[in-house]
Amino acid sequence: MSYVILSGGVGGAKLVQGFANLLPNDQVAVIANTGDDFVHLGLPVSPDLDTLMYTLAGIANPATGWGLANETYRFMESLKALGGEDWFTLGDGDIATHIRRKQLLDDGADLYEATTVLREQLNVAVDLIPMSNDSVATLVHSDEGVLGFQDYFVRRQAGPKVEKLVYSGSDSANATPAALQALQQDSLEAVVITPSNPYLSIDPILSLRDIRAALEDTNTPVIAVSPVVGGKALKGPTAKIMAELGIDCSVLSIAEHYRGLIDGLIIDEADAGYRDQLEATGIAIEVAPTVMTSLAVKTQLAKTVAEFAARLTET
Repeated sequence: MSYVILSGGVGGAKLVQGFANLLPNDQVAVIANTGDDFVHLGLPVSPDLDTLMYTLAGIANPATGWGLANETYRFMESLKALGGEDWFTLGDGDIATHIRRKQLLDDGADLYEATTVLREQLNVAVDLIPMSNDSVATLVHSDEGVLGFQDYFVRRQAGPKVEKLVYSGSDSANATPAALQALQQDSLEAVVITPSNPYLSIDPILSLRDIRAALEDTNTPVIAVSPVVGGKALKGPTAKIMAELGIDCSVLSIAEHYRGLIDGLIIDEADAGYRDQLEATGIAIEVAPTVMTSLAVKTQLAKTVAEFAARLTET
């Protein structure tokens, strides 16, 4: 049996870590969002891939969930002193990752191949698969104009009002061959959509026509874990973006967003009252603790997802 997980960064990495703790790592593959990727200071930065890699390697900053633990910032301090661009902070150890990625790409590797080299050097056995080796960029159409994702999220701290999200390049981009192979393997037990931001982290993956087609065609259960708990998003600008797009921040909206693609939705105990209303949409519902505050909770949620998938397969 194997599981394919669609994930963004910090929130998704928690559930991925739970699966990695629950199962042999060769039974877990992650298709990661690369819509956040950009070139900064001449270096190719893949924020979600790196967060997943650092988390699984046990070296992520525990306070933030992203970046490296015990990081230093002498490079950025020196760059700032020289009048350089310092709005996107890169730690000294993190810069080494981006330099090595650039070397691999310059030597002819594609992004998946470069990612594989990096994760193996960090002893990460879970297969981390970029959604595409082609460039797909999340663009935020806002009341301050069209902004690249990192410009919106980091430089402007998600302040501008979001009017529309566009995944530039997705019309012509192809999914990574490894991603399609993972989704089409005979041993696939479930496809899992993590509680990452649906609009910024999961939709870029789903914007790729061949990944969406593979999910629509699969006979394997597709299960999402709601990123909304009790009418609130646990992390990031999810609730703000939903409000600005005129979408109610509730598990009902999450179910509607993924309707036609998922077979099951896991909601938190705080939203158990919505169960009947959600099941009326034809989506199977599981209620479980979804706020992942410890490795034990992450692992238990992964186990809940696996057991839920098994029940859906039997029905």
